[in-house]
Amino acid sequence: MRATEVITEDQKRLARYAKALGHPVRMYVMETLSKQSCCYSGDLSEILPIVKSTLSQHLKELKNAGLIQGEIEPPRIKYCINKENWAEAQALFKTFFQR
Repeated sequence: MRATEVITEDQKRLARYAKALGHPVRMYVMETLSKQSCCYSGDLSEILPIVKSTLSQHLKELKNAGLIQGEIEPPRIKYCINKENWAEAQALFKTFFQR
């Protein structure tokens, strides 16, 4: 039996979300965005003690996982939680931890 035959789509999605959340900066970003509707990357870079390029990489990871979405409002980018995927991630984690 091969791994691809036993690993479910839910497990793959959960792993993608877990990987994206696997850094304290990304956890901070998600926590911040969950408390407000949206946030500009410049605002985050003023709060976090990291260089903008590093913050950009963290935002890219969250965006690639589908947890956040960005909207370009020149010259800034506004980030918001992707509510549908965030709800899915929460449900998947809840199910996983209740086993």
